[in-house]
Amino acid sequence: MSRTPETHVIDFRAAEQLLAAKDPRGAVKLLDSVITAHPENTAARLLRARAFFHGAQLRAAELEFQLVLEREPDNAFAHFALARTLERAGRPAEAKRHFRLAAALDPCPEYRDAAAFND
Repeated sequence: MSRTPETHVIDFRAAEQLLAAKDPRGAVKLLDSVITAHPENTAARLLRARAFFHGAQLRAAELEFQLVLEREPDNAFAHFALARTLERAGRPAEAKRHFRLAAALDPCPEYRDAAAFND
C-alpha cells in the first residue's frame, strides 16, 4: 500500500491513541513511517519521544527529545520530558538543568516544583 499524507495523519492519530492506551511500542511502530516520510515533523518526533519514554527506551527518548529541542529550543514540555528521561536514567544533575529551563519557559506549577529552585 502506498503511503499518502492522509495516511500519515491517520497513523499519527492512531499512534496518539495507542500511547493513551499504554501501547508505546505500537505507537513507535506507526510513527516510524510518518517520520521517515516527514523527518521535519516535530510533533511526530515529540510523540515518538514520549512513546520511547513510556516504553522504557530511555536512550532513544533522550535522543528524540534532544532533536526536538534543537529545532524548538523554547519548547518547555520537551525540556521537562527530557529532564524526566534523564532523571529516570540516573542523571539528576543533567535533569535539573532541563527542569529549570522548562520552568523558566513556562512557570506552570508542575515545572516549577520539578525545578526545585529552593534546593
